[in-house]
Amino acid sequence: QVQLVESGGGLVQPGGSLRLSCAASGSIFGVKTMGWYRQAPGNQRDLVAAITSGGSTNYADSVKGRFTISRDNAKNTTYLQMNSLKPEDTAVYYCNADLVTDKYSTYRIYWGQGTQVTVSS
Repeated sequence: QVQLVESGGGLVQPGGSLRLSCAASGSIFGVKTMGWYRQAPGNQRDLVAAITSGGSTNYADSVKGRFTISRDNAKNTTYLQMNSLKPEDTAVYYCNADLVTDKYSTYRIYWGQGTQVTVSS
């Protein structure tokens, strides 16, 4: 059984910073892309940033220059450093991972439970 657990969310003032973490645990044979998505009330879940196992990254235009995604392959963990936060960054942030549980299975996407980020004065 695979679990993705996010941490690091909370309340921060505009211009502040937060660092989110997402650790994948359980029966994991390999991990490809890991990513962060966010969903504000009434909106769809959108990609924030993603990182491949080789370290290639992709960002939403709205967060470029402010957010940085990274990962520790040995720990199956991804991080999202969020700087210069704005009220419009307020959302539930979800991580996902494209992973396989054994050498006979196929890759599939797993999701975490989400962590709330609120940017407000």
